[in-house]
Amino acid sequence: MPKTPRLFNPISIRNVNLKNRVVVAPMHQYAAVKGFPTDWHLMNAGRFAAGGAGLVFIESTKVDRRGCGTAGDLGLWNDAFIPHFKKLADFIRNQDSVPGIQLGHSGRKARRFRPWEGGHPLTPEGAALAGVTDWDNWELIAPSPIGSNNTEPVPRSLSTKEVQELVAMWGQAAARAHAAGFDVLEIHAAHGYLIHQFLSPQANQRNDMYGGSEENRMRFATEIVEEVRRNWPESKPLFMRLSVEDDAGWDPDKSVILSRLVKARGVDVIDCSSGGMRGSPVISAGPVSYGYQVPYAKKIRNEAEIKSMAVGLIVHAEQAENILKNEEADLIALARELLHNPNWALDAALKLGAENPYQVTPPAYDYWLEKRASSVTSVTPSTYFPGSDLNSLKG
Repeated sequence: MPKTPRLFNPISIRNVNLKNRVVVAPMHQYAAVKGFPTDWHLMNAGRFAAGGAGLVFIESTKVDRRGCGTAGDLGLWNDAFIPHFKKLADFIRNQDSVPGIQLGHSGRKARRFRPWEGGHPLTPEGAALAGVTDWDNWELIAPSPIGSNNTEPVPRSLSTKEVQELVAMWGQAAARAHAAGFDVLEIHAAHGYLIHQFLSPQANQRNDMYGGSEENRMRFATEIVEEVRRNWPESKPLFMRLSVEDDAGWDPDKSVILSRLVKARGVDVIDCSSGGMRGSPVISAGPVSYGYQVPYAKKIRNEAEIKSMAVGLIVHAEQAENILKNEEADLIALARELLHNPNWALDAALKLGAENPYQVTPPAYDYWLEKRASSVTSVTPSTYFPGSDLNSLKG
């Protein structure tokens, strides 16, 4: 019997079982209408679940109307959203995948045009064209009145009471995510968004209990974890995404400290990303190449003694398998490569020699693909190239 690849070894976190270690990272689609998911979200998440991934995250969903990055951001700031998200969670689960959702808040990075529209600060005229009817309520807020750079709008600094109200909003959104049927929740504390802004000595220049010392700057994050855990079942896993290195004053050693703190408060997995405080999520401290963020996942896993998830230019099955074999991470998250190939998990199962590889997909795929494979043995799938030698496929 062939040995099961590490990538396809099931993993249990609390009471949730993942059939494999392939995770669909949260990816902004900017396709919501007034915070509500659309058919695009059902199609997008559904194809990844049907493609064989063990865990599918719905993109960053905002806990507060002010937290929307664009007119197309998803929201869970009131109960009206719950049934619309339940449709997504149910569909993912029905494909034998685990539904997850990421909760976030853009802070000073809110109220912008979509990336393919330029990504610049949104104008009232642009908002009106996008169907926004509550411009005055869509306020830029942050730890301190400091823009992302000298050309960006200056946000309003939150009062201490407002910070505590935002902590409560995270808990309320977590309760809604549970009511909608999600089994995994991730807190977005990376990429220059609100929690990351509080962590940053560059963005956070407060002089109250949420600013100043490193301990105070971490308080917003740790209180959110505590509040989410009060509203999220003990049986369900909780992840946190960190920019382990932001190239702007927050570094891997600080991330280890925070990871230990949130582990003690109920976080199970650290999703190890980088950057975002100085613009792009990509750091400038080193070359961007295959698996460039994996060392962060290894450091967090080893030094904070918590499960970690690797993400960032993980493209090939063998690459993902080696990360797990080398014990650099416990889970493998993919994003843009899945946009290129939504059936990446199936492709990886074939390339790594997993037993019954087609069974990672639903029966309607499994049956027909297995039938073709058993009856026409000379067919090579279009995504399968042994090594880099394309000549081997020439007749």
